[in-house]
Amino acid sequence: MIQIDNVTKIFDDIRALDRVTAQISENSIFGLVGTNGAGKSTLLRVVAGVLKPEDGNVLIDSMPVWENPQAKEKICFIPDTACFFQNATANVMRDYYKMIYQGFDTSRFDDLIEKFSLDPKRKLSTFSKGMKKQVSVLLGICANTEYLLCDETFDGLDPVMRQTVKSLFAAEIMNRKFTPVIASHSLREIEDICDHVGLLHKGGILFARDLDEMKLGIHKIQCVIPEPQQEEELLSELEVLQHDKRGSLLTIVVRGNYDEVQYKIQEKQPLFSEILPLTLEEIFISETEVAGYDIKNLVF
Repeated sequence: MIQIDNVTKIFDDIRALDRVTAQISENSIFGLVGTNGAGKSTLLRVVAGVLKPEDGNVLIDSMPVWENPQAKEKICFIPDTACFFQNATANVMRDYYKMIYQGFDTSRFDDLIEKFSLDPKRKLSTFSKGMKKQVSVLLGICANTEYLLCDETFDGLDPVMRQTVKSLFAAEIMNRKFTPVIASHSLREIEDICDHVGLLHKGGILFARDLDEMKLGIHKIQCVIPEPQQEEELLSELEVLQHDKRGSLLTIVVRGNYDEVQYKIQEKQPLFSEILPLTLEEIFISETEVAGYDIKNLVF
């Protein structure tokens, strides 16, 4: 288990992380999403023990991670930009990782490199961005650590490779003790693969929840209510995250119990009403608008 307790990280006068608290359970896939500059990459580096926080603690299986080799043995970190030695090949990086990670599976790496149709003797500097990302992911998986921290894992991968990487993560969880933490701007990718999601905004964490439970607690409603007064009453009675009206059609995103929300809508005798499932992207937009990150304020 990864425990992040009241972590603060400051760069000069920039508060990159502001009292972040979260818990990442074992054998689950945790997605980390957030607005631009929210602190996702910084948080991963703090969790990996690359950066030291000004305040707070990160524990890996109850062990502090900072300057603790025993805790760091459990972690492999894949940065957004692939980091390889100059003129290195996949084989060179394989041998280096084998020196660093005692459990590194050389034979599996060689097998996966072949299956991914990557030349292990070709200089990585000549690889495309997507190919470099593939090598990074394979090195991370074959390191056989319990926790794999991935920054923008799917960036640069084509659709087939994205699906392949997802399948690799799923297989690892089925076969061994394995917990990937994935920071990504691609909410669609996070939604497809993750069990839990944490949303960062301006260095603070807005929530960290089970994805299915989160979807059950937030609803998108489209309805037509003939009486303006009843429409206003409905908006005041519900916990509204976002609302918009086009013509007579009112669209609102609310937080609350499904049955209670449905009851309040029907009380207003709508001519039409429908509760629709939300995507993670819609939840992201709604939650960040509540926190003041509103596209209307940015554009109009």
